[in-house]
Amino acid sequence: METKLALAWSDLWYVTPELILTGFAVVLTLLDLILPRKASERAIGWLTLVGLLVSAAFVVLLMSDLTGGDAGAVELLAGSYRVDDFGNVLKLVFLGATAFIVFSSLGAVRDDDVPIKSEMYSLVLPAVLGAMVMSSSGDLITLFVGLELLSISSYILVAVRKNNKLSGEAAFKYFVTGGTASAFILYGMSFLYGITGSTDLASIRSGLGSAIENAEGLLYVSFFLMIAGFAAKLALAPFHAWSPDVYQGAPTPVTSFLAVVAKGAAFAMLYRLFVNSAHYVPANESFLQHDVFLGLSVLAGAAMIVGTAGALRQRNVKRLLALSGVANAGILLIPLALGFWGLHTSMLSEFIYYLAAYAFMNIGAFSVLLILAKDSGSETVSGFAGLYHRAPWTAVAMTILLCSLAGLPVTGGFFGKLFILFGTIQSKTYWLAAILLVTTVVSYAVYFTIIRQMYMRSGSTDSKLKLTGPAAITIWLCALATLALGFLPVPILDWIDGFLSIQMDFLVR
Repeated sequence: METKLALAWSDLWYVTPELILTGFAVVLTLLDLILPRKASERAIGWLTLVGLLVSAAFVVLLMSDLTGGDAGAVELLAGSYRVDDFGNVLKLVFLGATAFIVFSSLGAVRDDDVPIKSEMYSLVLPAVLGAMVMSSSGDLITLFVGLELLSISSYILVAVRKNNKLSGEAAFKYFVTGGTASAFILYGMSFLYGITGSTDLASIRSGLGSAIENAEGLLYVSFFLMIAGFAAKLALAPFHAWSPDVYQGAPTPVTSFLAVVAKGAAFAMLYRLFVNSAHYVPANESFLQHDVFLGLSVLAGAAMIVGTAGALRQRNVKRLLALSGVANAGILLIPLALGFWGLHTSMLSEFIYYLAAYAFMNIGAFSVLLILAKDSGSETVSGFAGLYHRAPWTAVAMTILLCSLAGLPVTGGFFGKLFILFGTIQSKTYWLAAILLVTTVVSYAVYFTIIRQMYMRSGSTDSKLKLTGPAAITIWLCALATLALGFLPVPILDWIDGFLSIQMDFLVR
């Protein structure tokens, strides 16, 4: 591992992906001011996509550079920013997911829905930049800076439907809830800093042993304040009430972004923070470690139960997918809640595999919804009626995506849930395994409602559904990627396991 105390010109190579996004964000903002509106919308949409792809290409180059060298990871600015394989893999997920979202929305967003589309595209870049910072930070301050960069950009993105009252209401709720969640996280971090005397995650980890002797009660307050804040950010029950309203009020591409990228970035921050701190509390000296991860397990179980039960009654597809996201957030939390105890040693690979599967199936489903909403203006389950007769191949792709969301073989969602289920059994957390199994079975009723509408109900019209080229490509790429994860689960999981090292590629030193 190589540590840079000061950032030299030669070190800028390691933050090239972030610099590219920053440069594109500045240029696109200026272009939006100079070009006429119609030309600006077309140019900025495509240039946003180019910026995301160029940044992703440099992330791949960095990954090959780190793999080929002896450093394994590079820490910049005295460890406050960390370039490692865990962060780079997540950056690829975030950049790839955002590129799919932007690409599918080109030409598919209605003018009366988002009056100025260039604003939506130009704000995506700083939001992704915040997500990337969250995945690579090794210090409480940089983690929080990344969180706020993502949050503030997301607040504005939710409100870009300027003529829609639901959008304004959603933005207000998201701002208030997000600000409150950030305050809880920051307050918990301040206790952690006060007890250990450092904002550096490595120093915090090494200082927790002595901190337990002097201030165990304050450590409880610190970790549970942060848990409450992250639960609200991730829409984990019972802190999830904002998500259906925000998902419904936001433009569909923004909803997709919140469901995948914003949620994934918050998980990246949560994993980085808790594994580097709470997981290494000496278990024989304190009940703190047990209680913290028990709290995470209870949140995961509650999210799966409440999210699945709530989705059963929903007829608005955005609200349905929001509650589905609550349940899936619980599933994504399970690997962290289980930790590395006992035989469970594959926390990071389980998380990344299911996050990738979750990204593909959600982006594909939201892309189908985007096309249907443009065609009929309806975002309800009944809007899918007769889809097989209007666009048979799109219906087939949507069926694949819904089967993955339900966790049916042979899809990425099935094996993602299966690997996490094996983890719960290995760690002997049988009650959490039972909740995962039962909620998965119950969720079939949620997703088969949409499938029944597509194949067994007649729609209001039999005319062919007009698909934009980018949306059709995105839908099928997501469906094929979902099948690829389902047909090649073991090689993909083995690659992730071999690629990541908890000591070299995750722990801050």
